[in-house]
Parts: sequence; structure tokens; C-alpha cells
Amino acid sequence: MRLIRVFVESALAPGIRVDAGGTAAAHMTRVLRLVAGDPVTVFNGDGSDYPARIAAIRGSRVDIEVLEQRQARPESPLALRLVQGIARAERMDLIVQKATELGVVAIQPVMTARSVVRLDEKTTERRLAHWRGIVIAACEQCGRARLPAVAVPLPLSEWLAQPALESVRRLQLAVDAPESLGSAAAGAGSIELLIGPEGGLDESEQKSAASAGYRSCSIGPRVLRTETAALAALALLQAAAGDLG
Repeated sequence: MRLIRVFVESALAPGIRVDAGGTAAAHMTRVLRLVAGDPVTVFNGDGSDYPARIAAIRGSRVDIEVLEQRQARPESPLALRLVQGIARAERMDLIVQKATELGVVAIQPVMTARSVVRLDEKTTERRLAHWRGIVIAACEQCGRARLPAVAVPLPLSEWLAQPALESVRRLQLAVDAPESLGSAAAGAGSIELLIGPEGGLDESEQKSAASAGYRSCSIGPRVLRTETAALAALALLQAAAGDLG
């Protein structure tokens, strides 16, 4: 039987009831056709799953009774942050979705010289809400009970000007780099991976990233699309030091 997982922005504990509305309620009632008494599992990002049941459906709202608290699937032992040059809509959506499934702890979108997508204040808010919705849906699907943070997009120069997190190994993908990603990442428990958008980072950005501590490395001789590079690199890192393989 398929496990139906639903994200709710509420405190959760056995014995309480939560009121779900919006897209979560619409998905349960209109798409999944759930009715009162049906089992669901709810989570709120605290790292636990909460088996529950639908107590009542009231119009566009769903009343859910929490039955117990369980440990969710474990997170990867490798703390992976993806610093991703913003790609076109469907490509960026794919990156956010699959990076979540592959266990990243955070996604930092950055605007670069070759970014095709340009964001103003209004479109930034809309795109950020959209990406966070993708993260929630991906966590519901893959079994994660902690949501990776999606940060406000920044110009790459602003991101590079910020101090690096302590004990984080900074890596950037470059096709012609002499060192492999696997070699550059060996032994690291926390990695920040920088990947350019369509067209990659330009030469000055690569140099600025290197000055900020990003070590250049490659995942092979072929030029990959940005979404392929992100997913291949994340999978490689998880297979080597995380929770895949």
C-alpha cells in the first residue's frame, strides 16, 4: 500500500489534530480522493514522521488526527549544499527537485554573468515560493522529513563575498579542471558545490570563486548541461561519502 505523506506547517504530536488546507488539502481530496478514516503520514520538517488519519473533511479543509511519532528515514551523513547558477524554469525546477531527493541540506540560487533568467523583486518572491513548493513535494515523495532550505537568490559576487561556513569544503565544477570531483571531495564531511547555469561560469567568475576558496574539479571530459552536471555530481558525492551505493 502506498504511503501518503503530507507536509503541514504545524506543531505535531500524538493525540492532536491539525487543520490542513490549500494545496495539501486539495491534493488529498481532489487528486488522491481520500475520505474520512483514510491513513496518511504528516510531517513538518522536524525530522519525524507522524502516522495519522483523516478525521473529517470540511469543504476545502481536512482535519487530521495525529496517532503517533516515528523516526523518519535518516538524512545523509554528508552535508551537501548546492550553490546553483539559476537556469531556465523547467531546468531549475528539475535541479531543485532532484537535489532534494539526493539529500542536499540547502540550495543557494545565484545569478551569474551567463544566467538567462533575470529576477526582479516580484519575480524573485514568486520563484522562491515555487521552488520551496517543489522541495515540499519532493520530500513528500522521497520520504525525507527535513526540508532543505532554499535561500533567497543572490548575485554570485555577493555570495562569494560572504565568509565560508566553518569546516566546509568548497568545490566548483569546471570541464578542464585537472582534479576529479571524487578526489577533491575525499574525506570531506561537509561540501559546498558551485555549478554554473547554461553556459557555465565565465572565466572571471571562476577566478573569483577560486579566490573565495572554491577548488576546481571535473566529473569527466564531456560538457554536461547544467541540470545533468548538478545531478551527476550530487549522486557521485553521495555514493562516495553519503548514503547512496
